[in-house]
Amino acid sequence: MTKYRFLSIIKLVINMLVNSNEMLLKAKQSGYAIAHFNINNLEWTRYILEASEGLKTPVILGVSEGAIKYIGGYLTVYHIVSSLMKDLNISIDVCLHLDHGSSVESCKKAIDNGFTSVMIDASQYPFLENVKITKEVVEYAHTRGVSVEAELGHFGGSEDGMEYNTFHARVEEVIPFYEMTKVDSLAPALGSVHGLYQKEPNLDFDTMKKIKELLPIPLVLHGGTGIPKEQIEKAIDCGINKININTELQITWAKEVRKYLDENQEVYDPRKIIGSGKDAIIKKVQALILEFMKKNSTKEDIDNKI
Repeated sequence: MTKYRFLSIIKLVINMLVNSNEMLLKAKQSGYAIAHFNINNLEWTRYILEASEGLKTPVILGVSEGAIKYIGGYLTVYHIVSSLMKDLNISIDVCLHLDHGSSVESCKKAIDNGFTSVMIDASQYPFLENVKITKEVVEYAHTRGVSVEAELGHFGGSEDGMEYNTFHARVEEVIPFYEMTKVDSLAPALGSVHGLYQKEPNLDFDTMKKIKELLPIPLVLHGGTGIPKEQIEKAIDCGINKININTELQITWAKEVRKYLDENQEVYDPRKIIGSGKDAIIKKVQALILEFMKKNSTKEDIDNKI
């Protein structure tokens, strides 16, 4: 094998996607949380990758089924992420995750098209049916090196244009669920919601802490947008090792684009319009990463890394 061929293989390996297991277990052992950011298009994927690379921190790129349909399909999403990682020389660990997979078939399709992590959300079904569906996904995923997240209870709020009711996870179901499914991480519904909060978030920290003490796997907090910093910190102390963000980035981007269009009404180039929100997203992503990892940083520190 020539030296150049060897270097090409090394570069390919460096740019490979990883599952979420190692990064989340490290977070659990050290008491911090990994950021999960939903991607909606090529630009957002690039901004989040660049922001994370700038801090040299791992990141989870989440994609909802609605976003996958919008972008073009599972394979298109995979190629956007993997190609950007190569072209941008991304050296950090990146996990491509199906967010709220609604069926076994959806999870299998994501896995078969290069996703390295999936969430099977069978929380709307009775407990034993949730177990059955989750177990089938876990068995398929684990033989292919893919990590699996599941949900107990049900998160409320709005996502992908759908409204959901909330019911909390029950402590007595946690151990049986884990032992029967062998899932890699668990999202217990404990008061957070998707989208915007209509009133002050009211997270059930006592139950969260009990679940942390019962389970050997990382816990996931959905609906991270709008939760005050002190509650985020307390959630991490109570066992949360992955925090999902989508709405906050959407609001941040939309605000900057509206401002740009108001000030530049003659502009019609979509690259300039979409790109006008780049700096704002990168700053927001980096601020959230540092907050979740419990690292202090000033606005100037973040600005200097862009």
